[in-house]
Amino acid sequence: MISAVEKQKLCYIMNRDAEARLTISSPLEAHKANTYTYGIVGVDVGFENPLFACLEMDFEETDSSASAETPSQFLTYYELDLGLNHVVRKYNEALDDLANILIAVPGGNDGPSGVLVCSENYITYKNLGDQPDIRVPIPRRRNDLDDPERGLIIVCSATHKTRSMFFFLVQTEQGDLFKITLEVDEDMVTEVKLKYFDTVPVATALVVLKTGFLFVASEFGNHYLYQIAHLGENDDEMEFSSQMPLEEGETFFFAPRGLKNLVQVEEIDSLSPIVTCQIAELANEDTPQIYAACGRGTRSSFRILKHGLEVSEMAVSELPGSPNAVWTVKKHSEDDFDSYIVVSFVNATLVLSIGETVEEVTDSGFLGTTPTLSCSLIGDDALLQVYPSGIRHIRADRRVNEWKTPGKRSIIACAVNQRQVCIALYGGELVYFELDPSGQLNEYTERKDLQTDVICMCLPSSPEGEIRSRFLAVGLADQTIRIISLDPSDCLQPLSMQALPAAPEALCIVKMLGGDIMGRALFLNVGLQNGVLLRTVLDQVTGDLSDTRSRYLGNQPVKLFKVTIQNKEALLAMSSRTWLGYVYQSRYHLTPLSYETLDHASGFASEQCPEGVVAISGNTLRILALEKLGAVFNQQASPLKYTPRKFIIHPQSSNIFLIEADHNSFTTQSKKQRKQQMAEEMIQSAGEAERELAAEVAASFLQENLPEDVFGSPKAGPGMWASILRIIKPLDGSTIKHVELEQNEAAFSIAFVKFANRPGEQFLLLGTAKGLRLNPPSITVGYMYTYRVPDSGDSFEFMHRTEMEDVALAVCEFKGRVLVGVGKWLRLYDMGRKKLLKKCENKHLSNKIMTIHCMGLRIFITDMQDSVTFLKYKPVENQMIIFADDPNQRFTMASCMVDYDTVAVSDKFGTLSLLRLPSDVSDQVEDDPTGSRALWDRGWCNGASQKAETVCNFNLGGDMALTLQKCTLIPGASECIVYTTVSGGVGALLPINVQEDAEFLQHLEMHLRQESPSYVGRDHLAYRSYYSPVKNVIDGDLCEVHTCNTVDMIDVLFSFLIKYNVMLKSPLSGTFVKIQKIIFVG
Repeated sequence: MISAVEKQKLCYIMNRDAEARLTISSPLEAHKANTYTYGIVGVDVGFENPLFACLEMDFEETDSSASAETPSQFLTYYELDLGLNHVVRKYNEALDDLANILIAVPGGNDGPSGVLVCSENYITYKNLGDQPDIRVPIPRRRNDLDDPERGLIIVCSATHKTRSMFFFLVQTEQGDLFKITLEVDEDMVTEVKLKYFDTVPVATALVVLKTGFLFVASEFGNHYLYQIAHLGENDDEMEFSSQMPLEEGETFFFAPRGLKNLVQVEEIDSLSPIVTCQIAELANEDTPQIYAACGRGTRSSFRILKHGLEVSEMAVSELPGSPNAVWTVKKHSEDDFDSYIVVSFVNATLVLSIGETVEEVTDSGFLGTTPTLSCSLIGDDALLQVYPSGIRHIRADRRVNEWKTPGKRSIIACAVNQRQVCIALYGGELVYFELDPSGQLNEYTERKDLQTDVICMCLPSSPEGEIRSRFLAVGLADQTIRIISLDPSDCLQPLSMQALPAAPEALCIVKMLGGDIMGRALFLNVGLQNGVLLRTVLDQVTGDLSDTRSRYLGNQPVKLFKVTIQNKEALLAMSSRTWLGYVYQSRYHLTPLSYETLDHASGFASEQCPEGVVAISGNTLRILALEKLGAVFNQQASPLKYTPRKFIIHPQSSNIFLIEADHNSFTTQSKKQRKQQMAEEMIQSAGEAERELAAEVAASFLQENLPEDVFGSPKAGPGMWASILRIIKPLDGSTIKHVELEQNEAAFSIAFVKFANRPGEQFLLLGTAKGLRLNPPSITVGYMYTYRVPDSGDSFEFMHRTEMEDVALAVCEFKGRVLVGVGKWLRLYDMGRKKLLKKCENKHLSNKIMTIHCMGLRIFITDMQDSVTFLKYKPVENQMIIFADDPNQRFTMASCMVDYDTVAVSDKFGTLSLLRLPSDVSDQVEDDPTGSRALWDRGWCNGASQKAETVCNFNLGGDMALTLQKCTLIPGASECIVYTTVSGGVGALLPINVQEDAEFLQHLEMHLRQESPSYVGRDHLAYRSYYSPVKNVIDGDLCEVHTCNTVDMIDVLFSFLIKYNVMLKSPLSGTFVKIQKIIFVG
């Protein structure tokens, strides 16, 4: 049975057909008008007719009469009669206390059946028949700072059942876990027992696994996996029972403690919710970082997200000198792990053996008195070393064969695979060698003169079942790549050529499984000297090059190396940053590594690190492991004390100024005073004989300090606020300085302002509210604090405080002054000696100003309930005139200026919209310098005389965007709009500048809607148009589905591809954000 919040309930019967496939019947209705449903659960009744229990509230009388009493809540049972195939209301019972959760008790042969009703302060066992209700109070924390009159509720539960026993784990809103067991006598429950189990972060769901683990899906912040070490049966923790005598309203008390029965084994990062976010390049890297303020309450955090894979550093060792290359070599082709690490210097070669320790060896057969160009395993058990003056072939029986270069010519480039060797001599001459069946390395009779110097070359791995690779790729000084045949019939003959935009630096041919729509392909990767990586498909039959894609990696020449990731070939590209190109879950990823710059690298395999990388950086040798494949960002988190509200970046120092505020919270000083007051009450309430013991208990209570990120913070009551202004370093997230505001004062807005009448100085404006109550909304007084901030950005000096009638939610610098949204009034302030001076005001906005943006003399205002309003400032008359607005009502959450006429907004219902002023409206405003026409024009629809047009609409689907920002994610790329959501998601709106690409993606989306339906049967078009019809937006997530589709799906789309005569993946390559991609046509 599934239920809506109001009225509707549907019951489905599930069966299996003759082929054992699951079938679902048509729904049976069990609707009841004027009814709210708080919870629903299936009752375990064994093999009888299915029974469902619901928490319901009938509000019919309340709707018809305003003087009606608060409606009662009922526990209602619905029975599905399988014989008559309909649902009946079997029984209902009024509840004494409001309940929020139902827990099903095992029935049949496993238990007594029935439900546990979790209400405020109590847990009650109920069942049909003669079973009496059994109620037990929810224990409270001893000496808790919370208001003792405040109720306590259960937020989630988990059931664990075995053949011999069962128990329940329930969690309170403070995070405390209790183990509930039932005492049963002849199918009648006689007693309910509770026992404090442990305390974990507040969760939305708990799952007990059969393997003895507990998964905690946290409400906000990271998720956790715990191992259940003990069941809490043989400890000294007190067990509470429903048979213990208590007066009405009394409860049990316990002392919270650290983990005792649970052991944390894993922590899963979660950004939920991202309250505010900015994208900026503050770490002097190639790509910007995402700075996000996440979480709620004491579990809040400030996180720095960097685009790249997290790297685990296994070992670092200094080398004698500065090496220029490194390789790993196996002794035998069937070995799982490498045997040698070969390090090349300017005039020598160092060989290290890999074992329990890494140490230098001299009997490997490698020549140590010369630099090395390449070394590898060749054949089954032979080693090969290529050095500037020759080739050294080391057989398994220690016999050494050497080939010397003719005359004084030297080798400048080489390429080696399992059975082939090709070298390039100075002047552009190619010499080719191949291993014969006896293991002898033989030179091909002819040589190839390319008439120009060879810069780099590459051989792919020999295909499975073949003795040689057919192709050799050569990069030449004339900025070309040539594919040369190695087939005996046309050996060293050119097959294809491709011109390059710059000189090549390195080549690497990698076979990517799952890398294209047919499942596998051979890719030629070209690293250019201008920092660009080219990726071209190499035809495995003809050697033709096609479908070239480019990506800028950095400002240094790109070096390429082949490594192994998940037993598949992958690409390591090094420029000013190191990048890894690999296939993960049937998708190609090109992701930078969050690590310092590397000079040279090779794949590494050992018992401790089966798939790693050995690299050199400066004069150090490093062994690295890449574990979190598929991750887009790696993050660095710093804890916060309260819920973050907003932050800004200091332009000179790049330090971050962040404000935090929490409702129903104590400040640190108030908390100390509250604890001191409770300690004095303990001593005063004790008798003369117990005074000394009470003093010891009070001293212990004052010293007790439980971490609030786990145990939560005490609730101060409605209308009580705590707030902090904090300065954070952008590199590591550490706090430079923080100042806590007074109790019951909350900060909501912050901005840097440079006033025209105070040149050379920068000021910080902080908008706060005193005595703010949420329901009904009221405020004692609002303040605007003004601080002077030095260029160092590590402190602030208080200047003055300005009183306001309402809370200022938005502040924006404007023409040497400051715009402040005070409730629904828009005001222009200037700097004064003792307070801010009001210069101009507009009182014609609707409800409450959320954000303010300005460009030139235009001002863009978003209202909490009334979308966007466009204003123009008239300097001569000192007026702010409303000249346009949005005809559609939107409950806006965030906004972002796109250009002079366009603004992007998000609303509370998950819709992203792009609003633009028509060109004629914009021209009229510019042609009316005095603003008189806009002032006297008659408004339409109770609004402005001009209306903005909706250019784009798109629904996120159950999520809500809290921030919008226009930025550039990749150096040299076009600007995009990045949004973050309340569930911790990060997405981007990417503009399409080419009409052909837009048409291609629109048709691709249309085909995928038909051929790749949702797993839950959702209509994609209706889903993305939930509140407003989707307009001029292409769902990039849906378009990416084709990379995971089967070959059958590709066949269905084949006619579509032929029509457009393009590769399926071309328009979708090269994007930065992979979490969620949405593409719009602007």
